[in-house]
Amino acid sequence: MRHHLGGEWENFVAAHQQNSPVSIRVNPQKRFPTNYQHKIPWTASGYYLDERPTFTLDPVLHAGGYYVQEPSSMFIEQAVLQATNHGAALNVLDLCSAPGGKSTHLLSLISKESLLVSNEVIRSRVSILEENIIKWGYPNSVVTNNDPKDFQRLGAFFDVIVVDAPCSGEGLFRKDPHALNEWSPYNVLLCSNRQRRILKDIWPALKRDGILIYSTCTYNEQENEEVLQWLHESEDVESIRLTLDPRWGVTEIIQNDGYGYRLFPHRVKGEGFFLSVVRKLSEGDARPKPRKIFVWPEKKIVHQLHDWVAHPQEKTFILRKDQLVQALPANKITDIELLANNLYLISSGIAIAAVKHDKLIPDHALALSVELNVKNFRTIDLNLQDALRFLRRDAIEGGGAKRGFALVRFNDLPVGWVNVLDSRVNNLYPAQWRIRMQDPKE
Repeated sequence: MRHHLGGEWENFVAAHQQNSPVSIRVNPQKRFPTNYQHKIPWTASGYYLDERPTFTLDPVLHAGGYYVQEPSSMFIEQAVLQATNHGAALNVLDLCSAPGGKSTHLLSLISKESLLVSNEVIRSRVSILEENIIKWGYPNSVVTNNDPKDFQRLGAFFDVIVVDAPCSGEGLFRKDPHALNEWSPYNVLLCSNRQRRILKDIWPALKRDGILIYSTCTYNEQENEEVLQWLHESEDVESIRLTLDPRWGVTEIIQNDGYGYRLFPHRVKGEGFFLSVVRKLSEGDARPKPRKIFVWPEKKIVHQLHDWVAHPQEKTFILRKDQLVQALPANKITDIELLANNLYLISSGIAIAAVKHDKLIPDHALALSVELNVKNFRTIDLNLQDALRFLRRDAIEGGGAKRGFALVRFNDLPVGWVNVLDSRVNNLYPAQWRIRMQDPKE
């Protein structure tokens, strides 16, 4: 790094002695009062905060109003906007997606006619990915838990693949001391070999003229330029050049007709990050035909659920074996069925309701969905103190609401359901999501 940065080395070192910036990315489909003033320049929905609040004690976070994300990684927005036909009905894969920052960002960028598959290889990390996807609330998403090689069963299925590859984490040294302790030349070599295997395994799943967005949070060429050079030598690809605003401070690297982009902490207000974009020029294998495996709920259930969601004509309702009704985007039902044939699906679309003895019990995911028809439900609006009680699964007052299910809101954002009974109000917030932190002001 001293060799590559030359006279900038001292500034680079000094940047690592400063605190990491605090930033969030807001959900464009969930409106709530804001006073954010300091925009992140390469994204339309990212903001710097003056100080780090106690995010756990903000109900807006739990309602999916925003996602806490490092600013440099939001640069992926430029790759999507400049290199893909993001307004079309695309099939998009976020291959290494936990905990969900890039996936929620992608959902905000692609069209509602597109489908995002958020995959995580490590089983223990899938639950936090699924939780963040549910909180973001978009119906055109699928969460999977598969090895990259498994996606070859789909043939050339995806228009866009994002590989935020596991790396040595050099760009996170300031933010994460654990990354610094884990670093070694051997680990860099290990990561480089793993990155090549991932790209080799996932490449057949990309369509001809499809876009691959490759990124890491590290600096060294072994995990960045050399990996991309290996891909150029192994496959028929074209590197895509992005247009930069000089005020951003992003560094362009041109090497062997390939283009890459580095974000250094002494040039931008963010951590270290690398990104490159390529287009696949070769043909892929044909997609297999899906087997019909989905089960449809009874018409009377579908008729009732049409009042629960917005734009019901754009959705297909299916019934899982555990009697959970899900709403899937109708234009992507065949694609989702193909995914279900060949991959391990954790979740898909929006879970709407559980069916119990001809009674529909609304699912928590429906409360957080951007497709929820709020007008169809009674609502209980909570202040901050009561909203935090609800998020802890403590008892709350019903506010005189009528008997039955009611939607709980904070700042007009739904955060979950309660069941109002004659003598009490049952808190239906998911037990595995409840917060345990106490507000020091209480």
